[in-house]
Amino acid sequence: MKWLRSALVMIATCYITVLIILWAFQSHFVYPAPQPRAALTPGYEEVTLQTADGLALRSFYRAAEKGLPTAVYFHGNGGTLQAASYSNAAFADAGFGVLMVEYRGYGGNSGNPSEAGFYRDGEAAMEWLFAQGLSATEIVIVANSIGGGVGTEMALRYDPAALVLVAPFTSLPDAAQSNLWWLPARGLVREQYDNAGKITQLDMPVLIQHGTSDVVVPYEHGRALSQLAADAEFQTFEGAGHGLSFTTRSQEARRDWILEQFEDAGGGR
Repeated sequence: MKWLRSALVMIATCYITVLIILWAFQSHFVYPAPQPRAALTPGYEEVTLQTADGLALRSFYRAAEKGLPTAVYFHGNGGTLQAASYSNAAFADAGFGVLMVEYRGYGGNSGNPSEAGFYRDGEAAMEWLFAQGLSATEIVIVANSIGGGVGTEMALRYDPAALVLVAPFTSLPDAAQSNLWWLPARGLVREQYDNAGKITQLDMPVLIQHGTSDVVVPYEHGRALSQLAADAEFQTFEGAGHGLSFTTRSQEARRDWILEQFEDAGGGR
């Protein structure tokens, strides 16, 4: 039985080592933070968002055509401004205004990514839009994956016309546990992005889109959020994975839903 005890000790040691690595280096897993500086997307202008803690964030913006809403877009944790351009192509083609936010520590921006930092970045984006003369009723927040945590928090703080979440999780600890089911992952994650706790407090229309084949953030997360929101529509995309935001059918569906909200509200809430 000595060999069995040795094997168990080795397994336990490996298990504990994995736990220590995940705990110590979790920010690198949560925020891969691509560094390449994206080329300016045609039809957009480069703008600078000033955060409350003194950072200047390079982001891209295009103004809305008359009578159309402006979408402020928060991408996922591995996203870039170039990729965000693809996710927002249907909005741009329809004449929507779009502010594509680049986070601290991403795309050549200074600063270190964090939940609190991302919220400051979101505030900088919203305040920049207000400084351009837009009101909250002209703004729709659109967010993908971990960006949904930023988007939901900004919706809670600023009460925009609508909120759109693509492939969102109920919380970051929940998402970690879904992926690392064999570890006590929920207890290891320091940052929260508690979308489930916040979405119950929103009173604007909410659209949630999720693919049935999403292996990064399971479909059940989006479904659960839709059941918690007071005024939510849930759109299922059969066979779609975590790259749902880049698909034409997802983009067109959220474009059409936003237009419907603005038509029903006479141009905004």
